[in-house]
Amino acid sequence: MTDTAALPLASVRAEFPFLDPPDHGPPLAYLDNAATTQKPRCVLDALVDYYTTANSNIGRGFYELSRRATTRYEEARAVVRQFLNAAHDDEIIFTRGTTDAMNLLADTFAARIVGPGDDVVVTGMEHNSNLLPWRRLCERHGATLRVVPASAGLPVRPEDLAAVLGHRTRLVALTHVSNVLGTVNPVRDLVRVAHERGVPVVVDGAQAVPHLPVDVREIGADFYCFSGHKVYGPMGSGVLYGRRDLLADLPPYQVGGGTVKGVAHHAPVSYVPVPARLEAGTPDIAAAVALAAALTWLDQLGRPAVRAHDAQLVRYAVDALHDVDRVRVVGDPAADPAGIVSIAVDGLHPYDVGGHLDRHGIAVRSGVHCASAFLDELGLLGTVRISFAVYSTTAEIDRIVAALRTVRAGEWTTHYPGVRFR
Repeated sequence: MTDTAALPLASVRAEFPFLDPPDHGPPLAYLDNAATTQKPRCVLDALVDYYTTANSNIGRGFYELSRRATTRYEEARAVVRQFLNAAHDDEIIFTRGTTDAMNLLADTFAARIVGPGDDVVVTGMEHNSNLLPWRRLCERHGATLRVVPASAGLPVRPEDLAAVLGHRTRLVALTHVSNVLGTVNPVRDLVRVAHERGVPVVVDGAQAVPHLPVDVREIGADFYCFSGHKVYGPMGSGVLYGRRDLLADLPPYQVGGGTVKGVAHHAPVSYVPVPARLEAGTPDIAAAVALAAALTWLDQLGRPAVRAHDAQLVRYAVDALHDVDRVRVVGDPAADPAGIVSIAVDGLHPYDVGGHLDRHGIAVRSGVHCASAFLDELGLLGTVRISFAVYSTTAEIDRIVAALRTVRAGEWTTHYPGVRFR
């Protein structure tokens, strides 16, 4: 089978210097995109251009260069707002990533509404970044963390969420797309169920934004977070979307420069409105500008074409892996493809499998993917996660299949068969 014309793959791959063929040996098959994506030239160019033509601090100088930097930063915010179809630019807060955004919400919004005897609800498939902030919040405030079971890794059903919600539920936090299996949750329906009971919802969109069209107004979530580096942008960049009425009432997450109108040693502090109130200090301006370049580039590719490319790759991989002895696809990624296929090889430790693929020039992720509680629920030590991007090809899947036919037990299987970390 050959790649379809869902995306012009040759020209897309040419946009990524990282993928240039090496001088010697086979090219790298980079298939760890759920961890981080490579960056197109437009993103690299945006970083260099900012630092060579506009590098200055924002909002703090009445001179042309500072105004130029401020303009680019706020233009980046407008690009993100349009990408998510948010209603207002000031509903977009720049963060260092999804983890940063979740901790911000736990320490500001949730800390004000969760108290002793209350409940916070998460699903059983959450990444630690959408689990640990809420667990710590509950420990600090005397609340209870309740979990909606993620049965067999299938999408969370609205009725299962409804069964966990109670009169003391103060917040629901859930993932849009599982980072382990690529399972796509029906977030709009889940948000509706929570809102019918007056419960606000935080959505982890880190794995959704690179693969699905995301419309925060259609979803209806109160907050939606994602990381820039998973959607072809720079590391250390990210976004927190929040409804304007909710953000407007939040206290600052951190205090310092840019968050206040003026300070006296003993008088009450007057904080500026959002978004600046939640972006203390000097932000990573260049990263925000480059993230905007990434989102613009992705939009220009066409979200339907990206979605079709994902679907083709996932279904091709599932079919091809089905014919490999001892290889088992975990979950049902082909049902609603979102760029991830996780496998287990019977009798082999996932680290041995990942190491074997690495020796064949194939980069995948092996282990628990920062979601050990979910792997426990699935009854698995770990998985080998194959995750795709717009530059991924069916030829790379063929290389995986060929390599898996020769995989054998190694050090982990022989000496540490039940060990996740050492």
